[in-house]
Amino acid sequence: MATSSGESGKRQDPPLMEVLVRAGLVAFLVLMCARVFAPFMPLVLWSLILAIALAPWHAGLARRLGGRQGRAATIFVVIGLLILGTPMVLLADSFANHLHGLHEQFEAGDLTLEPPPDSVATWPLIGGRLHAAWAEASENLPAFLEKRGPQIAEASKKVLAVGLAAAGSCALFLGALVVAGLMMAWREPGSRAMLQILKRLAGPERGAKLQDLCAATVRSVAGGVIGVAFLQALLLGVGFLLAGVPAAGVLAVLVLFLGILQLPAALVLIPALVWLWTAGDGSTVHNSLYTLYLVLAGLSDNVLKPMLLGRGVDAPMPVILIGALGGMAAGGLLGLFVGAVLMAVGYRVFMDWVAESELAQGDAPGDAPGGA
Repeated sequence: MATSSGESGKRQDPPLMEVLVRAGLVAFLVLMCARVFAPFMPLVLWSLILAIALAPWHAGLARRLGGRQGRAATIFVVIGLLILGTPMVLLADSFANHLHGLHEQFEAGDLTLEPPPDSVATWPLIGGRLHAAWAEASENLPAFLEKRGPQIAEASKKVLAVGLAAAGSCALFLGALVVAGLMMAWREPGSRAMLQILKRLAGPERGAKLQDLCAATVRSVAGGVIGVAFLQALLLGVGFLLAGVPAAGVLAVLVLFLGILQLPAALVLIPALVWLWTAGDGSTVHNSLYTLYLVLAGLSDNVLKPMLLGRGVDAPMPVILIGALGGMAAGGLLGLFVGAVLMAVGYRVFMDWVAESELAQGDAPGDAPGGA
């Protein structure tokens, strides 16, 4: 009877080769699924970030609409597309028309350039060379373009690459907003499914905590990004107004718009500085002071983001800061969120493990009061 039981136990254990084959097939399946899903990873992650960040407002709007999750999500998506998409389309159309007009003037030989103001020569470091090149181009622009063709072509390629990257980021953000609307419409089933996965991976109690931690971290980072964009737009708007830059309010709104999309404020700041030094009526001292202020305001997001990140998260601020900065250095703007979430989750899991170890040692028989 014992022999039969032993043989039965041996039959239940699969051979080592079979275990290795199964593990290899599972690894191959995971690898192929990851390769198929990789092109959609940025879109899905941005959509998930937006859905988590907008979830409290979506839930409040859904309650006002009688619990209609889909209608609330549709309203959010439509408003977001109107607020973000309309300026994008208008800016792209204006830029395309401007380029088309320049090309027609160049083909007709009517393209000219105004002579540089004398104040340009007084600019520090580059004033003299810029004034000389500008004056040469204003005297005979076709000859200037022909003479400096390779340099202009190289600079044009870099500008075009930056423009295409910016356009791609804008399109990705709009697409992520639409997908985020779908996620918010199916928020409750999706949240339950994610909770089941985390419970399976980390246990019932810890899985729920990790889900709350991930959501809180994403909302903290998103709030920090939006708050920083607003503060930066306010600082630059005040600077534009004091410096006399035309349409200071419009430029401030555009800075806010770019900050939410995580595009650099330099896209607005550099043209404003060019106008300040070429068309403004201020003295060199005033222009230098305004330039210093505007440059510092334009770089303020590098200081404000670390200060505002990590609030309301069950992890120390330095952990969120390291995760956000390291994630941005490794993965760009998307890494800002992913790195913060990974560091927060890693910190929480590690500290729970340390607490469980201390509790287990405290419950040991030898540590109990009155023990041997």
